[in-house]
Amino acid sequence: MPDSIVQEIKDRLDIVDVVSGYLKLEKTGINYRAPCPFHSEKKPSFFVSPSRQMFKCFGCGKSGSVFDFVMEIEGIEFGDALRVLAKKAGVALKEYRPELKTKRERLFEICNLSASFFEKQLNSQKGKKVIDYLLKRGLSKESISKWRIGYSPLSWSSLSEFLISKGYKREEIVEAGLAVKKEEGGSYDRFRGRIIFPVFDLHSQVIGFGGRVFEKDNETAKYVNIQNTLLYDKSRVLYGLNFAKMALRKKNECILTEGYLDVILSHQEGFENTVAASGTSLTPFQLQVLKRYTPNLLTAFDMDSAGGLATKRGIELAQKQGFDIKVITMPKDKDPADVLSETPHLWTELVSSSKSIMDFYFQDALNKFDVSDAKGKKEISENLLPLIKRIPSKILQFHWVKKLAKSLKVSEEAVLEELKKIIVHKEREEEKPLILKPRVKMLEEKLLALSVKSPETTLSLVENKDLELFSSSLKVIFTSFQKNEVKCKKDVEKVFEKIEKKQGLKTIIDDCLFKSEIEEVENVEDEFKVCLCAFRRLSAEQRMENLTSEIEKAEREGNEERLENLLRAFNQLAKLK
Repeated sequence: MPDSIVQEIKDRLDIVDVVSGYLKLEKTGINYRAPCPFHSEKKPSFFVSPSRQMFKCFGCGKSGSVFDFVMEIEGIEFGDALRVLAKKAGVALKEYRPELKTKRERLFEICNLSASFFEKQLNSQKGKKVIDYLLKRGLSKESISKWRIGYSPLSWSSLSEFLISKGYKREEIVEAGLAVKKEEGGSYDRFRGRIIFPVFDLHSQVIGFGGRVFEKDNETAKYVNIQNTLLYDKSRVLYGLNFAKMALRKKNECILTEGYLDVILSHQEGFENTVAASGTSLTPFQLQVLKRYTPNLLTAFDMDSAGGLATKRGIELAQKQGFDIKVITMPKDKDPADVLSETPHLWTELVSSSKSIMDFYFQDALNKFDVSDAKGKKEISENLLPLIKRIPSKILQFHWVKKLAKSLKVSEEAVLEELKKIIVHKEREEEKPLILKPRVKMLEEKLLALSVKSPETTLSLVENKDLELFSSSLKVIFTSFQKNEVKCKKDVEKVFEKIEKKQGLKTIIDDCLFKSEIEEVENVEDEFKVCLCAFRRLSAEQRMENLTSEIEKAEREGNEERLENLLRAFNQLAKLK
């Protein structure tokens, strides 16, 4: 792909606008910041610079352009990021030979063509009954079109034959999840006689499908979904998020439901902050995605269903991650789609009267067991104490301890004693542990940023002996500062222009300039002195450790000359401490 196309896309897009589609950014000076989406943190260290058109997390170190951000947050390769950003920028990508397309691109095309095929079937004479059914369920024609709802004929191969006629291989159709491989060879269409709901990624590209039974053949399952594919992973997808993401940020809360119709009818009635989890469980990745938009969840799950246990595990995981969770209590034997299609105004009331998850659990336990006898009290406490134990905040824990004590008519001390006995098994973390930079490296980078911020007060403090402690890249930069007698910011910029291409230091320089912009320091000179002192001590200790190993080796080998040189170097470093 020519560099000119990439640059054109960068020129047309503002990285702040793109990142805002994923994260809630807060303006701070000339930059924007947010909690980093790539690692867990309490204090935001992720910054976006509109002037530099780059992002940088000063916690985990991830940084780069708008392309790097989209590739990292979406977990996609450059070609996919190029297509996503080209679409946003309105840049047409030139067609090239089909055989050179990546597998992901081919699967995207198959999914989009299949969605169009299903839509066409819905709008044919055969699909008239399906449209009538959808309209009776309360869907408008506009919603049917917006969500690209379709219909799969009661046929074993109509979709496959259509895709093969367009130049796609049978194996690719199976890989896209739209056909099932036969043991004896060949394949058959996965969806037959079903209402089809395309599943979209964040950019409204079709990546998967779900099908609700309409005409029965020998299958009995009400819903059938494609298996995980190269594009679709049910543990990572939230249905409707592509249409809901702006509303989530605007309303600062997310309504979580279970079904496709729940989401579509919610959006149709103005509750555009609604999405559906795949099944009834919430995964760490889904929660991580939602946390980018809002920490407030309203669940409309059936807590007593067969999937109730999985639902509760997902809710416990959300509590652990700091979400504020409320429960929308549903009428008996009704789901959100039923309420929205039959009595839409009732849904508004149910959402408004949602209660906190702990209030829900308390009410549920107190309704199930008799609080007036000893056995009932024991059952209630066994149900609620593990849930209280999982709450991260000790203050909130004590609030619910007091409420439980009052409900059971026992002392708070008795409840606290029982709480101590509860052992909560930790969920296995799916996140990769954050690998922080060594402190000496962080100090080195801060020294450079401070020197750029105020060269007139800091650079004179750097001595020649310090240059030997710096990494090779920073040694080049500080040596250049000295040679060019840098005294002000303009001098710094001139030096950077000279060396960034020649020495390949552009990334380090960009990061440094960015960091100098966001450093909030009252007295730069004093801060520089403190950092320089700590840097000298830590660098010397680190090098002395390395030298100790070299000295031991020289002693074992009997290399007197090398031993003498190493001891001399060791003593020089000892003076720096």
